[in-house]
Amino acid sequence: MKDTYKAVEVSAPGVLRAVERQISEPGAGQVRIRVEACGICHTDAATVTGTYPGLTLPRVPGHEVIGRIEALGAGVSRWKIGQRVGVGLIAGEDGTCEPCRRGDMVNCQNPVVSGVTVDGGYAEVMIAEARGLASIPDELGSAEAAPLLCAGITTYNALRNAGLRGGDLVAVQGIGGLGHLGIQFARQMGFHTVAIGRGSEKEKLAKDLGAHVYIDTAVDDSAALLQRMGGARAILATAPSGDAMGLLVSGLAARGKLIVVGVPQDPMQLNAFPLVFGGRSVYGSLTGTAIETEDALAFSVLENIRPMIETVPLEEAADAYARMMQGKARFRMVLVTKNGAAQSAPVH
Repeated sequence: MKDTYKAVEVSAPGVLRAVERQISEPGAGQVRIRVEACGICHTDAATVTGTYPGLTLPRVPGHEVIGRIEALGAGVSRWKIGQRVGVGLIAGEDGTCEPCRRGDMVNCQNPVVSGVTVDGGYAEVMIAEARGLASIPDELGSAEAAPLLCAGITTYNALRNAGLRGGDLVAVQGIGGLGHLGIQFARQMGFHTVAIGRGSEKEKLAKDLGAHVYIDTAVDDSAALLQRMGGARAILATAPSGDAMGLLVSGLAARGKLIVVGVPQDPMQLNAFPLVFGGRSVYGSLTGTAIETEDALAFSVLENIRPMIETVPLEEAADAYARMMQGKARFRMVLVTKNGAAQSAPVH
């Protein structure tokens, strides 16, 4: 076996370049993964631009990583050589900070962050913490499973932890990388699902994904329309526009929740009146633990939920990243290595 592997690293802010790296052995509690696929996520921009707090370069981005274990570090007993696993954004916790001690590992104050504090999946090989691994179901191809490790678990957890009941009116703002999965999860969880997008051309896609109703913000006031439907018990805000998100609060039912999972560059402007009169709330939701990711994958298999993807060879990572940043991806870009090219499922 070769003692080097290909990787695409951020060598300086804004610069993605292909390099050869030396293969290293996993340390205690770690595994070495032969990467098959890695999704490109908007969060990767914080690594590529060098703006993530505490980031040191060079760094290999990528936190939607699927591959097979090829080496085990000392003390790793739960995982086996050849097993297919996934690594998400939060790829390990310290176990000692206050959030961890209270069982809130996702909000660990000193987490292992794929593609930020450690090298991620824009590579043929990755070292990962065994405690941060998720098992991948056989029913999912590596390329289609990759986005479920971030966009999937983020929208799935946000909805299932919102205290909703079957039949509740739930709106999903945005029909992009996050939203197109959020609509599918909302429908399959049994909610009265409303998709909010801009432009009549998105209506067919929204309904194909499972939306019962489509609201076109180019012609309708989405908050007013939601109120005429009785108000939304929850609105999942996925499109990165602070302006658009803030206006949605008025579309919530009493005690309704605006759940923010997309991170806009511009600030959100909120009117306090609908918050106070009606007890409405706004809060954020971030990814999930490894075992919660396994829940999201299992639910996706159960209800036939899949991301819409475009696959690109690892060597073309810079072009694929640019396509994602320009909003041209439909809807998730996935890098595929030579290890995963043969196993990749067909594009949906």
